[in-house]
Amino acid sequence: MDQQLTIGELAARSGVAPSALRYYERLGLIRATRTSGNQRRYNRTELRRVAFIRVAAQVGVPLEEIGTALRSLPESRTPTRADWARLSAQWRSRLDEQIGLLRRLRDNLTSCIGCGCLSLQRCALSNPQDALAARGPGPHYLLGGGDE
Repeated sequence: MDQQLTIGELAARSGVAPSALRYYERLGLIRATRTSGNQRRYNRTELRRVAFIRVAAQVGVPLEEIGTALRSLPESRTPTRADWARLSAQWRSRLDEQIGLLRRLRDNLTSCIGCGCLSLQRCALSNPQDALAARGPGPHYLLGGGDE
């Protein structure tokens, strides 16, 4: 089996548009070689990186942070299970925070109907008289920084 994929093949296998793959390459998230005709060729191992990028981005991890994580993987060889486990361990607390935020959002919006809140006294998005303005921008109650 040929270990090199064209951009079209990588797009078909990964479910990511060729334009996104070119963007990921520009950001240094994935790597391609060039043929004598200047066509991109991707190692089949780039499928794993694209899958990682796609899932991480889907849960809200910024591409810059994804790039930092991917740069910690070895360039000289295909990453091993141990390499991925190390990266996973580094992200565990970040992912736990993300899960916590998603749970708070789910739980706090249960009593809302399209933000026509049923209870402004308990709303996680409400900030009467802009009481939290001194803490800076953002939904402090929802993010866990308010006086819940």
